[in-house]
Amino acid sequence: MGVLISGASVAGPVLAWWLTRHGFEVTVVERAPALRRTGGHAVDLFRPAMEVVERMGVLPQVLGKATGTARMSLRSRGKRPVEVDLGRLFDAMADRHVEVMRDDLAEIFHDATRADVEYVFGDSVTSISEDGEVAFERGAPRRFDVVVGADGLHSAVRRLVFGEVPEHFIGAHVAVLSLPKRFAPADRAVAHAEVGRLAAVYSAHHLPDARAVFLFRTPGPLDYHHRDVPRQRELLRAAFTGMNDEVERWLDHLDGAFYFDSVTQLRLDSWSRGRVALVGDAGYCPGPAVGGSTSLAVVGAHALAGELAAAGGDHARAFPAYEARIADYVRGSREFAVDAARRLVPGTPRDLWLLRQGFRAMGSLPRPLGRALVRLNRAGARLHDSVELPDYPLPAR
Repeated sequence: MGVLISGASVAGPVLAWWLTRHGFEVTVVERAPALRRTGGHAVDLFRPAMEVVERMGVLPQVLGKATGTARMSLRSRGKRPVEVDLGRLFDAMADRHVEVMRDDLAEIFHDATRADVEYVFGDSVTSISEDGEVAFERGAPRRFDVVVGADGLHSAVRRLVFGEVPEHFIGAHVAVLSLPKRFAPADRAVAHAEVGRLAAVYSAHHLPDARAVFLFRTPGPLDYHHRDVPRQRELLRAAFTGMNDEVERWLDHLDGAFYFDSVTQLRLDSWSRGRVALVGDAGYCPGPAVGGSTSLAVVGAHALAGELAAAGGDHARAFPAYEARIADYVRGSREFAVDAARRLVPGTPRDLWLLRQGFRAMGSLPRPLGRALVRLNRAGARLHDSVELPDYPLPAR
C-alpha cells in the first residue's frame, strides 16, 4: 500500500518511519531542493513526544543535539535583570523534556528514514484526485492509496483539498535570525522584554552561530506574503528599532538566515477528507513558538501511522480513529498557546511586571513545590504530561 507524504521537516519523516515499520511503502515529497537548514529556532519535546522518539531508537541522537540552555537573564529597561533557571521551569511543566534545534531534529528524523523511504526533493503536489492520482509540479503523475499533508502552517495539500482555511491570529508575530556566535553568552540565553515586544539570543555548544528570537504584538495580522523575505525583514526592523543598543546590533545582521511568521492557529474540526489527511502544523497548528507544536506533530504522526496500521490501511476507518485519538491534545494545545502568547509578550506595564515576577518566583521556589503548584492545572502547563501514548504493535521484521 502506497502513501505519499508532502513535507520533510518533522511530522513527515516521523510518520514515514512508523508507516514503513508497519509495512507501508512511503514516498516523501519536499518543495525545497534539499533538507532545509534555514536557521530555525529551538523547539521543545515533552514527555509523549520523547517516548515516540525513544521508541524510534533515536533518543541518543536527539539528546546529543540538545541546546543545553540552562539559564536565562531577563532584562527590561531601567530594571534589575531577573535570572531564570530554565531547568526548574521545564521541570515544573513536564517529567521529561529536551530542547533541540528544529533543523537538527529534522536531520535526525531524515537520517533515520532515508534507507527505507523514497525522498523526492525539489518538487511539490499540484493536484489530488479522489482516487489518489497526484500531479506534481515537476515529476510525472503517480497514484497513491493515501496522501498526507505534513507541509506546515501554509500547507499546499490543505489548500488543494480543504480550500482556503481561516488562520486565527492570536496577537503576535515571531521571527528568528541567525547571528555570529559571539552575540550569545556561552552559559545562558539573554532576553529583553518591553511592553509589546520581546527579543532573546541563545546558542548551543555544537552550533556555529547564535539565534535571535523576536516576538512582538500587533493589533492584527500584518500585510505580507509568507515567502516575501525582504518585506518580513522590513517589518521586523520597524517593530524593534529603538529597543536598546544590543538589539540594534542584532538587527544589523538581517541579511542572515531568517524565519518570520504570524502566531496564528488553525481551528479545523476535522483533519481528513477522502483519502487525504493532515498532520502537524498543516492540520492543527496551535501557534508557532508558543503552543508546543513540535511535540504535538510528533505525537500526531505516531497516532496517524498507528491507526492506519490498526485499520489494515483502510483510511475510512483509520482517519476518524486518528482524529479522536489526538483531539483533546489539539484542543489543549490551542488553549495553552493563546495564554502563552498573552503572557510571553506583555501587553501592558502590569503584564510586564507579572512576567518578571513569575520568572523570579519560579527561580526561587524549591523544585518539588514548583512542580506541585503547576500540577494543579494539568490542562495548562502540565498539558503534555496528561497525554497517554498508545502502543501500536509492530509486525516482526
